[in-house]
Amino acid sequence: MGSVSDLDGPQRSLAAAMDQRGDWPERSAWIRDGVDALPRHLFAPRRVWRWDGHAYVPVDHGHDPAGWADEVYAGPDAATVTQVTNGLPTSSLSCQAVVVDMLDSLLLEPGHRVLELGTGNGWDAALLDRRAGPGLTVSVEADPDLAETARRALAAAGVMVDVQVGDGNQGWAPKAPYDRVIATYAVERIPWAWVEQVKPGGRIVTPWGRLGHVALTVADDGRSATGWVQGLAQFMPDRRTLHAEPGFTQVRAGSEPDGEQPFVRDLAPLRDDVHLRFALRVALPDLRIALAEDADGLNAWIHDARQSWAVLSAVGGGRTIALQGGPRRLADELEAAWNTWLEQGAPDLYDFGMTVTDSGTAQYMWVNDSQSGPRWPVT
Repeated sequence: MGSVSDLDGPQRSLAAAMDQRGDWPERSAWIRDGVDALPRHLFAPRRVWRWDGHAYVPVDHGHDPAGWADEVYAGPDAATVTQVTNGLPTSSLSCQAVVVDMLDSLLLEPGHRVLELGTGNGWDAALLDRRAGPGLTVSVEADPDLAETARRALAAAGVMVDVQVGDGNQGWAPKAPYDRVIATYAVERIPWAWVEQVKPGGRIVTPWGRLGHVALTVADDGRSATGWVQGLAQFMPDRRTLHAEPGFTQVRAGSEPDGEQPFVRDLAPLRDDVHLRFALRVALPDLRIALAEDADGLNAWIHDARQSWAVLSAVGGGRTIALQGGPRRLADELEAAWNTWLEQGAPDLYDFGMTVTDSGTAQYMWVNDSQSGPRWPVT
């Protein structure tokens, strides 16, 4: 992968950028020590991928070592795409800031037995092993080729992790129970197998939906798990959900607009306020929202990936009009959910939590209080 001196500068620059932003958690000093000892480039394949504005193009270490290093150490919030299938990224070396944040949320201690779901390139597994201790980490990867690549990288780094090929949503029962479970891919619903395979009082950390990651504690009776949203995390989804869903243009073609109406709310928070976007994700999980600005102002294109759509069009003078079609009126639903969020005091994403119970059949998000706060089903 190049000599240590070739990558020492980019590695230090990324660590310094995280220092400047306060990304290194004080309560988990072990993470920075681990990242220093097991830097991400040790687990990056010799070919990574760069988005050129139109498609993912390969960047090979042998032909362009500087460009390769730029992709691996692009910044705290930049993931390194390491696998592309049919033009879509299917594996990545996760952005360092989110890896650190999720490991901090895991509250991992020496001696804990830990299950990782989604081995990828093996970097997270190596960091887990360094903290928990040799032989205490099991990692499950769905892609046999990725699993083998991770095994080789881990062995080269002197790390002893049990890498298994399987469906991460099933956990890994042969080595259960675990003290900690962490997933490196986003799920819409928490697989019940994860709860079953964690000891009472154990912790599950996973990206959820498209914006946040949650940390759940398994109840003493093992029949439920609940916990708070911990931060932002945009990870790749479960591979089984990687399919081409209809885009706005396809959905829009299915129906004509049902008149037009003014949309009086400023659209800027849809672009700028991550807490609003998270609340809308909770309340309207199937909505897809794209934004773009032109000379007249900010515009939004909304659809549900099925039959309903809406366009919020800036027409100048600070005015916006709504066009919508299909069986649902998505502009009205958006405004109603936005109003509800404001009426609740505009809670931020850290005020939200999740509960999983009834063998996983009942899952819901809540705000402020898991028992008495407003709740929304997870579908």
